[in-house]
Amino acid sequence: MAQPQPEAAPATGQLDLAGEFLDRRTPLSRVRSVLHRYPAISPAIVLVIAIIIFGSINDRFLYPGNLSLILQQVAVVGTLALAQTLVILTAGIDLSVGAAMIFASMIVAQTAANNGLPGVLSLFIGLLAGLAAGALNGFLVTRLRLPPFIVTLGTLNIFVALTLLYSKGATVRGAELPDVITATGLPIAIGDVRITVGVLMMLALYVLLAFILGKTAWGRHVYAVGDDKEAARLAGISVNKVLMSVYLAAGAILAVGAWIQIGRTNAASPNAGVDLNLDSITAVVIGGTSLFGGRGVVWGTLLGAIIVGVFRSGLSLAGLDVLYQTLAVGVLIIVAVSVDQWIRKVRS
Repeated sequence: MAQPQPEAAPATGQLDLAGEFLDRRTPLSRVRSVLHRYPAISPAIVLVIAIIIFGSINDRFLYPGNLSLILQQVAVVGTLALAQTLVILTAGIDLSVGAAMIFASMIVAQTAANNGLPGVLSLFIGLLAGLAAGALNGFLVTRLRLPPFIVTLGTLNIFVALTLLYSKGATVRGAELPDVITATGLPIAIGDVRITVGVLMMLALYVLLAFILGKTAWGRHVYAVGDDKEAARLAGISVNKVLMSVYLAAGAILAVGAWIQIGRTNAASPNAGVDLNLDSITAVVIGGTSLFGGRGVVWGTLLGAIIVGVFRSGLSLAGLDVLYQTLAVGVLIIVAVSVDQWIRKVRS
């Protein structure tokens, strides 16, 4: 009778485990693991460094008036970036956020100024316009299974054209609008810093979405779909329903952004927000949300939006041309994506 042979020791597997253990103990691996676990740390470090540098270049950067201006500018970009965060968490991207927001803002302004509708009703119609924009993107992505990049590139042009056709290229001034529509621009003094109602509305949206993503089943499903759609489907998650709800939620946030934009500029212009798409994507990526989906927090996006505002303000006070500001934002995107690729290696 043959004697049972002892099993061979998995030498290769043991070596792999030992190598992984040693790799994790290196300082660089520990840093990468921490950044993967807490995505908001890296944008917080960048923000502190940027404030120190720009403050040392020009003393006026740290003046309360300039800080107030940065916060007011962040109100619009930060709101758009919040909608963008939802889409990017599902491994998509929305190139139409700025155009959809301007479209909604023109509908709000035109229905109130030219059609005589009450301000609250005009805002509601603007909300419907934002939801319709999100529903269109969601339908094309979930039902026709088109790539989000291609879908939103197409709807970007559609919303731009619809805005110009509807408004006939005319700007609606704040004086022609009901007070409720321009109320988001009302200033609120906090010490020497003056913020607006729009800033508070943006912060309220962040608190709400942070709670929803972190504490509800829907939030967990959003992360699961972004991390691995097939695994989420096998786990019983309706991927298409989650994606459609994400685009609808993004559309609703864009409608709020349109309201904030009108109050911020005290007008509704079809030509506003040229850099909003770029700035919103930059804020999300700098904020630590992975372009590959499944990783990121909304507070990182808020820090990213503030970083964009800080860079534009700091470079302007440094006397650099606006083209250099756009160049700096482009560099920030490349650096942020490179860092994200490096951080993602911790999963392997």
